[in-house]
Amino acid sequence: MSSSEDLASPVLRPGGTAHLPADCTVPLVEHTVGQLLSLRASDFPDREAVVGMRHGSDVVTRLTYAELLDEANRAAVVLRTLVPPGGFVALWAPNVIEWTIIQYGAALAGVVLVALNPVLRDDELDYAVRHSGAAILLHARVSRDYDLAAVAERVCANIPDVRRMSLDEFIARLPDDPTAVEAPADDPDAAVMLQYTSGTTGRPKGVLLTHRALINVAKLTMENAGIRFGAVCFNPLPLFHTAGCVIATLGPLWVAGVSILCQRFVPRQALSTLRDEGAEVLFYVPTLLAALLDEQRASAEPAPQLDVVMGGAANVPAQLIDGVSTTFGATVLNLYGQTELAPVLSMTRPQDDRDDRLTSVGRPLPQVECKIIDPDTGRTVGVGETGEICARGYQQFVEYLHDPAATARALDAEGFVRTGDLGMLDERGFLSVTGRLKELIIRGGENIAPAEVENAIGSHTDISDVVALGLPDERWGEIVAVACRLRPGAGPELRDDLIAFAKSRLPAYKVPARWFVVDDFPVTPTGKVQRFALRDAAAEQRLREI
Repeated sequence: MSSSEDLASPVLRPGGTAHLPADCTVPLVEHTVGQLLSLRASDFPDREAVVGMRHGSDVVTRLTYAELLDEANRAAVVLRTLVPPGGFVALWAPNVIEWTIIQYGAALAGVVLVALNPVLRDDELDYAVRHSGAAILLHARVSRDYDLAAVAERVCANIPDVRRMSLDEFIARLPDDPTAVEAPADDPDAAVMLQYTSGTTGRPKGVLLTHRALINVAKLTMENAGIRFGAVCFNPLPLFHTAGCVIATLGPLWVAGVSILCQRFVPRQALSTLRDEGAEVLFYVPTLLAALLDEQRASAEPAPQLDVVMGGAANVPAQLIDGVSTTFGATVLNLYGQTELAPVLSMTRPQDDRDDRLTSVGRPLPQVECKIIDPDTGRTVGVGETGEICARGYQQFVEYLHDPAATARALDAEGFVRTGDLGMLDERGFLSVTGRLKELIIRGGENIAPAEVENAIGSHTDISDVVALGLPDERWGEIVAVACRLRPGAGPELRDDLIAFAKSRLPAYKVPARWFVVDDFPVTPTGKVQRFALRDAAAEQRLREI
């Protein structure tokens, strides 16, 4: 669709069912991740590919496509000696250039990269390494002020058959002479990445994704965003997320552009980088975008002028979209999806009118089928009716690793992925997200399972029971809050004690920002806690806050 008439024309029958067939007019490509990198290096060897900091350095490094392929090939050679074909290699590091090199190296070597959040605490890292069955954990020395090396050493000492290796040691093993890995991976349907995503039951699920899924989602996202070939792209998103290592890494690869990594997001520095590098594309989550806008409004420096600002959130405030459009001169596009969809289902496009870009998550990407169902009966609802958003296509996940029961629950009888989000399709095929069936808390783009927070805080001696919930927040989208039932004799310094207790057991982003005390929880007739009732009571200031 390219004209306003096309966008206004119905693609679903009024009064019909909310089932949008896949647009198959745009072909998929058959490349693996490594093959696409090789192709770009062959066609554009001297073009800049990635800019960022090396591990342990504050000096900016710039790699051309030929140099990036060379380093990725050498990484693949080493990985072949450390990990069996089809095996798993875990990477635990911040946004350093080695992250991208190892991502490509693993793809070339035919092993699966396990992408780990560098804020994981001991038990979380232990779970991910054990669950994935990783043959090796590659780790940075430090991320911000967090001693990754010490945590990795403690954790791996208790896990049989896993090897621990610092990035320094891994880089030291790379062959000095340029070399290509023998017989690079060439099956686009092979698994290439394992992403951990929080589930409502507490323990994260391992989402297995293929080369085909990652390459084509990146391709179709960039094409539908209208990104020019060779674009300069700024990536402040964490590389362990699919948004950072798929859309903001493989997306620039598809357009033979440059990916500028941001190791640690500081708004003033980010604005300076955008100006100095002549960035055309910025990837975002709303919290990051709001911080950039606030910083620019307080700055005497000219605002960098961008072509496209694109990122993911179910609902982005209208004032934020308008503010960014006015200040940075950019078209702001909203992407929607989830890790299980690698990760984009739908997006707004540059040709969409302002109202659609403010109130919807656009239309599904080509080659993905979408429908809205009644979550209780599985029946496809009518056009314009609210139900659970479901999607089916080439990019859906292979499985939840080692969890066939959860994999089966995530799919409906026709093989559609059930997203757990509520929404509706209009007659034109535009998708709107209206709520969530899942109990996940989404703070600044991070999925947090209530059970994770509850299990950590519930072990405090003064807590008899606890329920975690998300409360609306302008900056973060949601913040973590807890409602607690206290044991008799809880001390007057309880809040400070609880916060310190939570910080010792949870990453900072999972630590509750608000703490409430209740005598009893509202429950259903079957005894299930009504979280929505607690959220309403907190919003109406009917809960006692400590």
